[in-house]
Amino acid sequence: MKEYRTISKIAGPLVFVEKTEPIAYGELVNIILADGTTKRGQVLDTSDELVVVQIFETTAGIGRDSGVRFTGETIKMPVGRDMLGRILSGGGKPIDGGPDIVPEKRLDINGAAINPYARGMPADFIQTGISTIDGTNTLVRGQKLPIFSGAGLPHNNVALQIARQAKVPGSTENFAVVFAAMGITKEEANYFMQDFERTGALERAVVFLNLADDPAVERIITPRLALTTAEYLAFELGMHVLVILTDMTNYCEALRQIGAAREEVPGRRGYPGYMYTDLANLYERAGMIKGQKGSVTQIPILTMPGDDITHPIADLTGYITEGQIVVNRDLHRKGIYPPINVLPSLSRLMNLGIGKGKTREDHKKVSDQMYAGYAEGNDLRGLVAIVGKDALSERDRLLLEFADLFENRFVRQGYDEDRSIEDTLNLAWDLLATLPVEQLTRIDRELINKYHPKFRTGAKKE
Repeated sequence: MKEYRTISKIAGPLVFVEKTEPIAYGELVNIILADGTTKRGQVLDTSDELVVVQIFETTAGIGRDSGVRFTGETIKMPVGRDMLGRILSGGGKPIDGGPDIVPEKRLDINGAAINPYARGMPADFIQTGISTIDGTNTLVRGQKLPIFSGAGLPHNNVALQIARQAKVPGSTENFAVVFAAMGITKEEANYFMQDFERTGALERAVVFLNLADDPAVERIITPRLALTTAEYLAFELGMHVLVILTDMTNYCEALRQIGAAREEVPGRRGYPGYMYTDLANLYERAGMIKGQKGSVTQIPILTMPGDDITHPIADLTGYITEGQIVVNRDLHRKGIYPPINVLPSLSRLMNLGIGKGKTREDHKKVSDQMYAGYAEGNDLRGLVAIVGKDALSERDRLLLEFADLFENRFVRQGYDEDRSIEDTLNLAWDLLATLPVEQLTRIDRELINKYHPKFRTGAKKE
């Protein structure tokens, strides 16, 4: 293996090497320091005159006298059946005190795109135990459904609750969770580890933790390691895997940092122009393959800077994924957990995973009616601020009360409360029963007679 001593420049996490032979993009690199220690990196850019290497650790100690060796290999993730129950660093090394993973395979972390023709159509309902997701913005197996949040909001608690409670009702198939946290503090990392161990969710999970003081470059590979692990569990072991990625904003900040070090021409708000392509490479690794048992479902979580849903990170994520769950600051201020606002939230694949034989025949109609009632009641709050409650009609007062009930009974639930889809739909009917039957215009009379508490109790008495 040739060793080059032609380092011309060091900028941030990047090392520029001149006069090399042809080098492949993505190759692994070993840099040997003067004291004999080795640092690892990856080829980020290559040309006839110059090769740009991004270092996975700090560049401290690297100088013009350091040797550069190109290995001819790309980054590979060692995967095996014994990965479940393990906590790994953002670089894929065990940090739970256990032994190294004995690999059954070593897979390229960049994966391979799923052929659109080979993609299976998502159709199976995943129960998260959270009413605002299951009832009104249903998650379907093989979907990518992001959570849009803001700084200081409890999105990590929501992520942990989903990781702990997610299941396919009535199914005995293997279900696993791959949880990848990027750019988190040590305090958050300890909280994640304690929660996984406390609840027993770690037994069916693989956890990757990239800390805020880890190099930005490692943040780039963490989600790729997690998705490679998920694809192995799904398509080689036949498991159904839920991948939770938090926080994608930290990932995009690392992209911007490396782009600035490479002196690239910036795009919107300083982010690289290729950020859309980069995010699509990650998000499109969710899905199902015809003829294969397993599936990969993704819940990426991002904090919108300044709560701005038009920010490039949220904007591009919304283009690529199939909907969004929006965490709301006003609900959080009211002390409501989880503070999910159903009005701007959306699941584009919801209709594929609900209905008779999947959840319940009344699911779609009930969801529409709840949404309509809450939207109208929420609008009336602005009117009350101007004209006062006394100026409202009887119908408007009922809708105003319905909006409060919706937030306090349907949206609000405990951190450890796991509601089945039956519980969620029955609770929805209890709330709809506070409105006159003639106002339930989005539900068929047949369903009202079958599920409305007024008629249900009447049937029991007979």
